[in-house]
Amino acid sequence: MPSSSVNSQWAQNGVTVAGNHEWSDSGNQLQLPEGLFVNDDQTLVIADFGNHRIIKWKVGDKSGQVVAGDSCKGIQFCQLKWPTDVLIDKETDSLIICDQGNRRVVQLPCQSETSQGEILIDNITCRGLAMDHHRYLYVSDSKKHEVRRYQIGDKNATLVAGGNGKGVGLNQLNFPSYLFVDQQQNVCISDKENHRVMKWNKDAK
Repeated sequence: MPSSSVNSQWAQNGVTVAGNHEWSDSGNQLQLPEGLFVNDDQTLVIADFGNHRIIKWKVGDKSGQVVAGDSCKGIQFCQLKWPTDVLIDKETDSLIICDQGNRRVVQLPCQSETSQGEILIDNITCRGLAMDHHRYLYVSDSKKHEVRRYQIGDKNATLVAGGNGKGVGLNQLNFPSYLFVDQQQNVCISDKENHRVMKWNKDAK
C-alpha cells in the first residue's frame, strides 16, 4: 500500500465519479445512493437505494452497469427493495446485499449467468455489512439495535455489539448502520440515532 506523507495535500475540489446532482433511474444517474464497495480495480459497486438496484461503475465511465435489481422494487429473487449496502465476496465472486425493504441479506453471483443466488439471512432489518479477512460476515440490524457476526452458510450468529435494547449506554446502540472491521476483528459502528461512532473491541464484555 502506498505511504502518505504527513505533508500530503488534497485537491480543494472533488470530482464526481458516479451520477450527478439530478436523480433518475437511467444508467448514468442515481437516486439516494447509500453504501458502496470499492473493488481492487477501483470499480465502485453502489447500493442505489431509491432505484432498488445495485450498480457497478468503472472509473472514468459516464454510466454504470446494473448488476442486481431492476429499478422496480419487489420480492422476487431478481428484485430488490431499498438496498442499503453491498460488498463483494472475492472468494466466490459474488455480491452480498443488504436488501433492507425485503428484510433479508442476499448473495448473488457477480456474473449473473453462472449460478443462482441465495438468501443468506432473512427476517432482519439489515442496514450495513462488512466482511473480515476470515470471511465472517458482520450485519447491523437497525430494528434490534445490534450487530451480529455470521459464517457464510450458517444461520446461527454471534452477537458482536448492542443487543441490550435501544439506548445511549456504552453497551447499547440506536439504529446502527454502517460498519468497518479491522484486521484484529474490532468493529466500528455508525450509531446513527445516538449521533456517534462506536468501537467494539473483539471479545469485549
